[in-house]
Amino acid sequence: MVADAEHRIAATLIDRGSFLLSRPFEPIQFTGDPEADALLNNLSQYPHAFVTACVMHRQVRAESAWIIPYKIAQRRGSFEFSLLSTLGLKDVLDLMAGPPPLHRFPETMAKNLHSALARIAGEYHGNASEIWAECPSSATIVRRFLEFDGVGPKIATMAANFLVRDFKIAVSDKVSIEISPDVHVRRVFTRLGLISEGASNEVLIYRAREMHPLYPGILDPASWEIGRSWCAPQRPDCEECYMARFCPTAPTKEAARRGDSE
Repeated sequence: MVADAEHRIAATLIDRGSFLLSRPFEPIQFTGDPEADALLNNLSQYPHAFVTACVMHRQVRAESAWIIPYKIAQRRGSFEFSLLSTLGLKDVLDLMAGPPPLHRFPETMAKNLHSALARIAGEYHGNASEIWAECPSSATIVRRFLEFDGVGPKIATMAANFLVRDFKIAVSDKVSIEISPDVHVRRVFTRLGLISEGASNEVLIYRAREMHPLYPGILDPASWEIGRSWCAPQRPDCEECYMARFCPTAPTKEAARRGDSE
């Protein structure tokens, strides 16, 4: 890709991302279930709900992982940490196993959940919000999530992304807030010519770092919005997409029309 074209694409995505990120916090729709989403959004009272839900992200749909804390709360009658911290491994396994099971791998995830509760109790004094308290560096948040059993770089950076980008948690820098390798983001980066078809998640992540080293994740909101709103897998609505004038895969006449209207 010609450097000047890449610069224009990056500048447009960054400007749009800055605008989207400047908006005040709005509750996140993690699951589509109002009560489950209310639990996950309540970082002041139930920060461990968000953290344990992140731990559950393993080979299941995102919504299926996010809703697990709420389903546990239904089965136990509460999601207060004082109650959860008293559960033994067998208790947690019984909760995860159901019926119906709350995860594809109830035994493995029961061990990870029990370990997460123990880490929150010991390392963070029973208050999971200490993970992101006192304006830490973005790398510190990612590293702290990586210390939970079963959490790898993808989930750790996803958690940091949600906290900084969506919950507006204060951090001392945003260097480690990566772009999310979401299907919409990947599709937009591919069609814009920023990555090749079938490129790995690592290539996508490092491309974003290359484009904006101080805050790679700022490219995420605009890319996701484009992919969700206009850049559909089939029959993309290039006429309405503001990136059409830059996009090498957009129909030429639409790109020209957009360019003439500027």
